[in-house]
Amino acid sequence: MISENSQKKRPNYRPLKRFGQHWLKSEKALARIVAAAELNPRDRVLEIGAGTGILTSRLLEESEAVTSVEIDRNLCKKLVRKFGELDNFLLLQGDFLNLDVTEALKSFPKFQNHNKVVANIPYNITGLILEKLFGTIYRPTVGNYESIVLLIQKEVGDRLVAKPATKAYSALSVRMQYLAHCDLVCDVPAKAFSPPPKIDSVVVKLRPKIIDNPADNPQLLGTLIKLGFGKRRKMLRNNLKSLRSIEELTTLLEKLAINPQSRAENLSVRDWINLSNNFPQE
Repeated sequence: MISENSQKKRPNYRPLKRFGQHWLKSEKALARIVAAAELNPRDRVLEIGAGTGILTSRLLEESEAVTSVEIDRNLCKKLVRKFGELDNFLLLQGDFLNLDVTEALKSFPKFQNHNKVVANIPYNITGLILEKLFGTIYRPTVGNYESIVLLIQKEVGDRLVAKPATKAYSALSVRMQYLAHCDLVCDVPAKAFSPPPKIDSVVVKLRPKIIDNPADNPQLLGTLIKLGFGKRRKMLRNNLKSLRSIEELTTLLEKLAINPQSRAENLSVRDWINLSNNFPQE
């Protein structure tokens, strides 16, 4: 099935740079993605960026229903020819970032209430896709996703799973680990794609979590993280001195058993929450 009639247009299946298209060709990588998703016949899967359908076909084999989103109209025609007769396939043509998936599925009850996302996403909009799927610290997205398995650029994947006091640990690490359990599945080299991108990739599995002892003021937590990582080479108290005096910040950090000379990357997610919850208010 397809939710929108494709316009007549000369077919063109070459990867388009403006859509950040690189076709995954590695059977090994495909197998790892599908295995990480732990699919079963009751799963309703959302796929972002179906491309040529190489991953789509694997998802259709193991899921109750697959909703694939694809922005490229020419690829949509190819996908319809390939999967259009299958009753567990629905194609939404459009830009995922601007698409109201819930609204688009109102007439398709079988495809509503996705419980998993599995996708090889365009690398140039990875951050925006993560924000749409998870929301922000102060405005989390309310969804029913059990897990989200994504093929993304290695640099971003490393940051998602990074531990404190490591080079990759960043504001993104803290924000995402506040919202989800983040695990690295496997590395995927550039040669696994056609054409090969200039960077290597990784598969990550993200599981939205119920936050134990969340920040009392998520807006403040977000502000502290942004300021704290603003200048990585500076000590945290220097990055936060626009909010409180160095003396106040030193006292607070000592109270929380955090070294006053710590940089932002030295604090765990729990440390950030404690800092936010104990931060002096006006």
